[in-house]
Amino acid sequence: MNITKESIDSLNAVVKVEITADDYKEKVETILKDYRKKADIPGFRKGHVPMGMVKKQYGKSIMIDEINKMLQESLNKYLTESKLDILGNPLPKVNENFSWDAEDFSFEFELGLSPQFDVDLSAKKKITQYNIIAEDSLIDKEVENLQTRFGNIVQKEEAIVTSNITGTFVNEEKGIDKKSTISVSDIKGKLNIKKFVGAEVGDVLELKSKNLFEDSHKLMGALGLSHDEIHELEIVLKFTIEEITETELAELNQELFDKLFGEDKVATVEELRGKIKEDAESQFKQQSEQQLLNSVTEYLVENTKFDLPSSFLKKWLATAGENPISEEKANEEFEKSEKSLRYQLIESKVMSANNIKLDFEDLKEYTKEYVKTQMAQYGNSNPDEKELEDITSRVLSNQDEVKRLQEQLVSKKLLDFYKETITFKEKELSYDEFVKEVYK
Repeated sequence: MNITKESIDSLNAVVKVEITADDYKEKVETILKDYRKKADIPGFRKGHVPMGMVKKQYGKSIMIDEINKMLQESLNKYLTESKLDILGNPLPKVNENFSWDAEDFSFEFELGLSPQFDVDLSAKKKITQYNIIAEDSLIDKEVENLQTRFGNIVQKEEAIVTSNITGTFVNEEKGIDKKSTISVSDIKGKLNIKKFVGAEVGDVLELKSKNLFEDSHKLMGALGLSHDEIHELEIVLKFTIEEITETELAELNQELFDKLFGEDKVATVEELRGKIKEDAESQFKQQSEQQLLNSVTEYLVENTKFDLPSSFLKKWLATAGENPISEEKANEEFEKSEKSLRYQLIESKVMSANNIKLDFEDLKEYTKEYVKTQMAQYGNSNPDEKELEDITSRVLSNQDEVKRLQEQLVSKKLLDFYKETITFKEKELSYDEFVKEVYK
């Protein structure tokens, strides 16, 4: 057997594999002898079938199987030993004159090679690193939300702007007859709010569906309709009030603090607000760090220039799946995936050039911290070590979970490296300002 490589250019090559009869004949003969021993052909005793008959019936198919196995193994070994960094998989070249009736065979495979490039981490245009702070207004709102969640529901005779009202919406033409609970604070427009404020149990309000709620999606729940059904819906609704309630806010006292954080963990309103701020900013940090990684990714893709073996990759995409796709569809798939492929190559280059590795112990420790976080959310902030080990092992036995956690850990290691290496422009702002600036 002889394997040679011909470079077409820096991104494309052809590997030629030549297989002669001496490479496969002995193996084929051995398999045919084994077939002869086991062959059960009418008219012949088992093991006494003439070899010529066995060869005629099975010889070519066995030869083809063995050559294909030999071809795959030798090609994989050659690519590994040659340390060729390829994209996609080798593509067999069609030979119009090929015939399995020959004794010697020649196979050719197209290769798409990874480009050679350097990654410059000295960002010329500064990337913004956001520090999101929890403002007093956000903390005020969360305090009120906690008071509402742990407050008492009381019946009222007359509705005010903070009331919750249970009643039935009716429109005979559309077949609507739906009992719902709504908040007066969700109602849109002064005229609509005026109809609710001062209303009593038993009153029937006539309302227009259009612009009834500040959030139009609340109309879906109130009427029990789909998104398509409420789209441009303009009908008159009759709403019969059946119950009016209000939530009396829970007092900010030790009883509430203990319910929220455990006994004696928080003792004052100031400590409560500090805890809310800490928790909120911890969540904001996760979002801002993801945004930072996204920004670095965008920067590196835009500023790291290299060519790809595009024609090869498009051809490979056309044949890579279970079902071949058209050239047009393959071009579309390449356009969609090119940016992702470029970053994968950049990411791999950064990791190899800076000795950033991911081993099993890293993954296990990361998974254990992930499990601890999940358990803490359900109230178990100090799990038993054996229980923690058992759950971690179960998580790592799930290949989908392993893949997801590996991707997260690689992102974390890369972000830590970028923070140490790249000088960012820091900016402090509120969450609302962050959303407005980043997501427009």
